[in-house]
Amino acid sequence: MEEIRRDTIQKPKGGAPRKKVKREMDIRIRLTATEKFLIENKAKAAGMRASNWVRAAAKTAKVIPRLTVEELSILRMLAGLANNLNQLTKLAHQQGILSVALRCRDLLVEIDTTLKHLNNDDRESNHR
Repeated sequence: MEEIRRDTIQKPKGGAPRKKVKREMDIRIRLTATEKFLIENKAKAAGMRASNWVRAAAKTAKVIPRLTVEELSILRMLAGLANNLNQLTKLAHQQGILSVALRCRDLLVEIDTTLKHLNNDDRESNHR
């Protein structure tokens, strides 16, 4: 019979099997006691560890970016248009509606154009 050499047979190593994706990077954040409590409770309710819950939440979170300089400018313009409309309403009450109708129509067209421009943005958060 052939003799089997013990030094050529690899013995299986103990422990958990190797993971396909190894997490090597970390991010450290500071939390208040309340924030930590909320995260841990949400993770527990989902049957997850807190770290797994945070990873899942980060992957699916929808973050709306701050307004650009152009968008802030448009909002200021819209506020000015609203102020003009308010002044025209006051004038209509003082002088009668017919004398102000043309000015109101022009202002409403300008407001409508501005609102369409604001709603037609291409920010990433609106495409999800």
